[in-house]
Amino acid sequence: MIRKVGIIAAALSLALSGTSVLAKVSDEEAKKLGNELTPLGAEKAANADGSIPAWTGGITAAPAGYSVGDHHPDPYPDDKVLFEITAKNYQEYADMLSEGQKKLFEAYPETFRMPVYKTRRSASNPQDIYDATKANATRAELLDGGNGIKGAAVGIPFPIPQNGLEAIWNHILRYRGEAVQRNGGQAAVTSSGDYNVIGFDEQLLIQYAKEGITPEQLVEDNILFMFKQKVTEPARLAGTALLVHETVDQIKEPRKAWTYNTGQRRVRLAPNIAYDTPGTAADGLRTTDDFDMFNGSPNRYNWELKGKQEMFVAYNNYALHSDEVSYSDILKPNHINPDLTRWEKHRVWVVEATLKDGFRHVYQKRVFFIDEDSWQIQVADMYDNRGELYRVGIAYGINYYDVPTQWSTLDVYHDLNSRRYLAIGLDNEESMYDFSIRPKDREFTPQALRREGMR
Repeated sequence: MIRKVGIIAAALSLALSGTSVLAKVSDEEAKKLGNELTPLGAEKAANADGSIPAWTGGITAAPAGYSVGDHHPDPYPDDKVLFEITAKNYQEYADMLSEGQKKLFEAYPETFRMPVYKTRRSASNPQDIYDATKANATRAELLDGGNGIKGAAVGIPFPIPQNGLEAIWNHILRYRGEAVQRNGGQAAVTSSGDYNVIGFDEQLLIQYAKEGITPEQLVEDNILFMFKQKVTEPARLAGTALLVHETVDQIKEPRKAWTYNTGQRRVRLAPNIAYDTPGTAADGLRTTDDFDMFNGSPNRYNWELKGKQEMFVAYNNYALHSDEVSYSDILKPNHINPDLTRWEKHRVWVVEATLKDGFRHVYQKRVFFIDEDSWQIQVADMYDNRGELYRVGIAYGINYYDVPTQWSTLDVYHDLNSRRYLAIGLDNEESMYDFSIRPKDREFTPQALRREGMR
């Protein structure tokens, strides 16, 4: 049962199925941001027993010795494991675990475990993101049907969410810098622990977060962000490329996508790069809209804001992020190496998405657990069309304090039927994310995609 915390009673009274455009909050409500609420809308105060501390600003400076371009060192190196949750004792913590997390203990009773550490509310963003979030609170609205937004730019659009659609848009539009270059890869791991790494070069240009952008400009241009991905290894796939333009109003103009195939040396429109189309080179272990825990149009689901609860989530996973560990250290049979993970108790928003009548998707229901401090989805439980748990997604987060932003260093998708998992974001053996890039719009065209693929 979800335990209601703090301001949830008001949110629950407005929990909607996903078609409302009530979005805006009053000036009086917005004044709570930065006072009893954090600038992004989380409860600033500690929980009742103090196991979740008050938010005091998160990480606002990098540890001594850090230089931009380094893998981010652990800002809490002296923290020790408080206790472990295992298959033997997880029932004691059942009200702070998702159904999917419980299933992992049951599926892998000898090896899956959660080392639990002191809770560190490390999430932080720049001041201009906080300022923009406060401005958005009184003007942002969902477009009809909830398949786009207006009246928002740069910051979180709905810091005091009224319904499940607003909460999921907060995740989609959470701050991750203006642009980022990522080098790394993914691995589909068999039950015996075998895997091959698929290497990617990726660029993300986030128009929504562009300095000086206005809500009116976003609506006029109708672009939220542009994403470009090129496969670098293995050789048989190298050069394959993908380009995505995500739109503000997805009814006016749906997502545009193009692919480049090295064998044909042609760029093709790819309208099916959405929803439950299998993810790139993922061995069928995730859907396209699983990427980043959830992305794309929400129009196939009804969205309900269930409330807020305390939960054990993967937070401050700097050991898993370190360049002192290899992929073979991380990727183990059935799940990643628990010794490299860190779990903490945090408050999360719970959002349930159920498939609309007349629509199809391999997931009949999805339950998302969204960090109150950052709007990052921490856990996603996915159910098949029989109503059975199918997949469990876990985001292992850190604060990229050179930006700063709270984001995952590794996303892991567990397929409970095949007993395999997919790890996305492997970068321990690669150069670190570059948040300083400022690519031009012309670098995200079909012509640019063809040039990228041929290199």
